Amino acid sequence: VQLVESGGGLVQAGGSLRLSCTASGSSSSINAMGWYRQAPGKQRDLVARIFMSGSTNYADSVKGRFTISRDNAKNTVYLQMNSLEPEDTAVYYCNVLHLGRVYWGQGTQITVSA
Repeated sequence: VQLVESGGGLVQAGGSLRLSCTASGSSSSINAMGWYRQAPGKQRDLVARIFMSGSTNYADSVKGRFTISRDNAKNTVYLQMNSLEPEDTAVYYCNVLHLGRVYWGQGTQITVSA
């Protein structure tokens, strides 16, 4: 399974960005897709995750601001990020659970300026 991310960049506080991640290769039977982030000097933490059933998980810090969605036909997951804060600055990684194995994207930088 290969993951291709897009949509990162620089934005002012209060702004919005949308990330996308497309899985290719042997991507049938994907169990879950999601996003993690890692700020400098910190561990990589879950931001949001969506299961193939449609159920979702969000980090408390992004609830009400971020929305995760997916297009199963395209094996693509999206993360709509609104009301961005400087604390959201991090490298964001796409994450896929496929047949019990975890795959990671290359990461995309998001920088939110005050």
